[in-house]
Amino acid sequence: MKTIGLLGGLSWESTKEYYHIINETVKQQLGGLNSAKIVLYSVNFAEIESLQRQGRWQDITSMLVHAAKSIEAGGADFLMLCTNTMHRVADEIQANIRIPFLHIADAAATAVKSRGLTSIGLLGTRITMEEDFYKMRLVSRHELQVLIPSEKDREIVNRIIYEELVLGKIEAVSRQEYLRIITELASRGAQGVILGCTEIGLLINQQDTPLPLFDTTMIHAQAAVAFALS
Repeated sequence: MKTIGLLGGLSWESTKEYYHIINETVKQQLGGLNSAKIVLYSVNFAEIESLQRQGRWQDITSMLVHAAKSIEAGGADFLMLCTNTMHRVADEIQANIRIPFLHIADAAATAVKSRGLTSIGLLGTRITMEEDFYKMRLVSRHELQVLIPSEKDREIVNRIIYEELVLGKIEAVSRQEYLRIITELASRGAQGVILGCTEIGLLINQQDTPLPLFDTTMIHAQAAVAFALS
């Protein structure tokens, strides 16, 4: 079994889901007392969020590269960044470590394509929905058509993430807003929706809508186990 490197705390609410899913999946596959071999580095999300608001991406990159190098030095065989938004600096992280980096968008795209879908909606932070680092990876590397919500709905999705989900607040009214937005994406041709923020799965799940949902936390964590046991 390879040792999984987790760079988390972005937020810790979703990182705990990674830890739980990874260990449950290892137990299911190997049985007995088996659990995952993990090196975890958890950052202070308040520091990262503040730098985000100031547009200080070089400082964010430096912090996450330092964390990634620490995980590598700790004995991890590969690295997982437990967040979608911070994959904005994934290339810089990969360039500064020698171990493989499992990109969350690649894992999500593989899951989407396994269902035979070609047009996918994307929910996440404004950064994930609006910038190219995530969308264009889905388009250029995986030949998917990507749809995002309207500007007004992108603001709603982003606000709920930062004001509620990263704080562990689960509100029924916010769930209904997300489902409304998902229905709107479906009306524009989305065959499914990527939950492109690792906290969104805390709010909605497949039981809430007939449209296929792709929870990146679950998908990424399960991809980690597959790689660790390969």
